[in-house]
Amino acid sequence: MNAEKKDSENISVVPVITIDGPSGSGKGVITERLAKITGFHILDSGALYRLVGYAARLDHIELDQEQALASLAAVLDVTFSPNPEPDQPLRISLRQQDVTWEIRTDQAGVDASIVARLASVRRALGELQISFRKPPGLIADGRDMGTVVFPAADLKIFLTASASARAERRYKQLKDKDIDVSLAALLKSIQERDARDTGRAIAPLKPAADAIVIDSTMLSIDAVVEQVTTLLKKGTGAWAFQQK
Repeated sequence: MNAEKKDSENISVVPVITIDGPSGSGKGVITERLAKITGFHILDSGALYRLVGYAARLDHIELDQEQALASLAAVLDVTFSPNPEPDQPLRISLRQQDVTWEIRTDQAGVDASIVARLASVRRALGELQISFRKPPGLIADGRDMGTVVFPAADLKIFLTASASARAERRYKQLKDKDIDVSLAALLKSIQERDARDTGRAIAPLKPAADAIVIDSTMLSIDAVVEQVTTLLKKGTGAWAFQQK
């Protein structure tokens, strides 16, 4: 057996938990909490699209220049690291610069939604996303993790919430960081992004057929984490792997 084939087979047995859902549903915080419980690595796939959009603006690339954006995505220099502040997003670095909050703005979310519709950008990021699958396991947060990128994941969660609840959460998060934002504008942006994400022809936002749907509108972060860990303890392959 050649080394490449052996590496491929080893990767295929590394457990994966996917957490898909719309913007502001709490995927990032839940993912980080679960990573601390399981010891698994994290992939924030949504951040990759935000990073492409952000890098494009830094490099003065228009968001309709598909080939230039795909080339940018293919060499994206990104790292994720834990945030010491409880219930705050992962720290994200682009080109060795912390851009955690720069890519959490409403504009960055709009840009991400635009570039995510481009097939060549999605292909360029595909291999990068898969490369995050390393022992002891991976928790992948995004919009098509369970449907496209990791269709054979051990556990698939689709986390959702009402648009108004998501807007209020994002509003509080940004205001706490002294980022000026309008709640009404955030709600409108989230609704428009939902329409783009669910209506796009390539990898639309939707629950995988075998995903567990959790509506977090009226739930705390602790309550959602408890639901998911309960599912893990009931015999999910990922959890069994972690306990060996």
